[in-house]
Amino acid sequence: MEGSRTLEEEIVQEHGLFFSILFIFCVFFGIFAGFFVSWFNLIYIALHKIDQNSKKHGGELVAEVLQSHGVKFMFTLVGGHISPILVAAEAVGIQIVDTRHEVTAVFAADAVARLSGTIGVAAVTAGPGLTNTVTAVKNAQLAESPVLLIGGAAAGMLKGRGALQDIDQMSLFRTVCKYCVSVTSVRDIVPSLKYAIQEAQSGTPGPVFVEFPIDVLYPCSLVKQEVLGSRKSTGLRARLVSWYLKNYVDNLFAGAWEPRDVTPLPPIIHRATEKEIQKSAELLSRAKRPLLLLGSQATLPPTPIHTVRRSVEALGVPCFLGGMSRGLLGKNSQLQMRHQRKEALKEADLVILAGTVCDFRLSYGRVLPRGVPVIAVNRDKDQLYRNSDMFWKPSLAVCADVGSFLQELSLFLVDYKCSSEWLQQLQDRDAKKEEQHHKMSLEPAEKYLNPLKVLFEVEKILPDNAILVVDGGDFVGTAAYILRPRGPLSWLDPGAFGTLGVGGGFALGAKLCRPDAEVWILYGDGSCGFSVAEIDTMTRHKVPIIALVGNDAAWTQIAREQVPFFGSSVACKLAYTDYQEVSKGYGGKGFLVSEDSADLSSILKAAQSLCREGHTVLINTLIGSSKFREGSISV
Repeated sequence: MEGSRTLEEEIVQEHGLFFSILFIFCVFFGIFAGFFVSWFNLIYIALHKIDQNSKKHGGELVAEVLQSHGVKFMFTLVGGHISPILVAAEAVGIQIVDTRHEVTAVFAADAVARLSGTIGVAAVTAGPGLTNTVTAVKNAQLAESPVLLIGGAAAGMLKGRGALQDIDQMSLFRTVCKYCVSVTSVRDIVPSLKYAIQEAQSGTPGPVFVEFPIDVLYPCSLVKQEVLGSRKSTGLRARLVSWYLKNYVDNLFAGAWEPRDVTPLPPIIHRATEKEIQKSAELLSRAKRPLLLLGSQATLPPTPIHTVRRSVEALGVPCFLGGMSRGLLGKNSQLQMRHQRKEALKEADLVILAGTVCDFRLSYGRVLPRGVPVIAVNRDKDQLYRNSDMFWKPSLAVCADVGSFLQELSLFLVDYKCSSEWLQQLQDRDAKKEEQHHKMSLEPAEKYLNPLKVLFEVEKILPDNAILVVDGGDFVGTAAYILRPRGPLSWLDPGAFGTLGVGGGFALGAKLCRPDAEVWILYGDGSCGFSVAEIDTMTRHKVPIIALVGNDAAWTQIAREQVPFFGSSVACKLAYTDYQEVSKGYGGKGFLVSEDSADLSSILKAAQSLCREGHTVLINTLIGSSKFREGSISV
């Protein structure tokens, strides 16, 4: 009945024509908008002259950018997703070094970044290729190494559709990288790479990740053939899909080969202000017993490492060196203290933390003296104030580059001298500790060789150009007190992450950067198992190094804590494995050293001789237990 119509029905009947016109307008507007977007793309593509039959490919653009940035080495484990990059990079003279594990590729790139002053580059395939690198990328982040990780990926239009090795890689790397980007068209390759490299080296350096879907790397003709296929489209639905796919491919390559500037973007690095330098100088000038704690940031560009060394020597402040700064002052500097840092800190009247962080390595700041001025310098604001809300407070916090800070401070305080008595006191304490270590090295071990004796023998024969790569727990912890790095940038350790497995990659990168250097890996027997396969890589690429394994058939760093605390050595025992035979199997040379072996010194020298001839050599040294690090803990 008419009288029973609802309000809605009355409105529809009264305004029916209006709603009909509105519906028709929306339909036509949608169609018009679709055609407008389509024609816009077609015009854009036409203006940018796509050569669909060209054999040029995106990998060539990647190689061009890397070459312009001075990249000499690219580390990889080959995969189809990244083949165009590897082939193009080799064509422009970049040395491609293929490793036996993707994690080694990133470790090697990390070493190159530390020693070369530019970025280190690793390129790996999609999915498991990238997931295998996560530990090394996180290690680079905490070690502040500017590493460029290049990763393959499924084609853009196939992501999330079950393509081979397709995962959400961007989410995976956002937490461990400074910057992540997925390149979605060929024309974006150059600007994306340039910005990523700039970001890796700016501020606090660190790793960056650039993802290359496979369809931005391969030639247009091949991508078009793969995407569109050869079948003719029939039916409206098929034609629409075909139109969409063609539009996708055309947009992917639009403007691909237009000339682009590949000149590197300058890194953005903050320097200390004149006021901060002056305030630091005032604090130091009043100090009689100052102490300088240098961390890895002191070795970063742009200040040349030898300029930093001269600046520290000009200041004349006794110092402790950590991380990459080990070796900064050479083998026998009168300013460098190697032992009893905790005691020295208690007596200091000024502490300068130059790139040193108040984390577990400084007991979170608890070892810093109370009521004594502390100058903290760090590029990273979070690290600058780490744990300052709990155990310490900086008197002056300078968020700036460490190397240039030290240089400017030394120029400001030309006539400063710390107390000669203070310096002599620290030197005498150091000498006494060294004497104790020598005496301990002469004590017989319960079984096999005394590890201190082994390391003192190594110390005797190390040349001035030696680079020490350390990868292990207890044996490496001992080596840090015995071995003296010969010069700046001659000591490579994992850094704050405490990662095992860096040895093969670090040594590979170090030897490539400095082919004339004698590169040693100091392995624990546990850590040796992580990267001993890279002896194959070193043999194939003619990158000879010497590996010294301190083999005590155990995870001793853990056992030192676990056994006394919990009364069990579960999971801490290994075997006296014949690592020297493993080395031979991978193409290297090998020696076994035990208590019944020939003179240790002669074997070490024989290894050096073989290395100079181009052989990678592993010395499997069976060692016994020692009380040297008794009481040390692993966490």
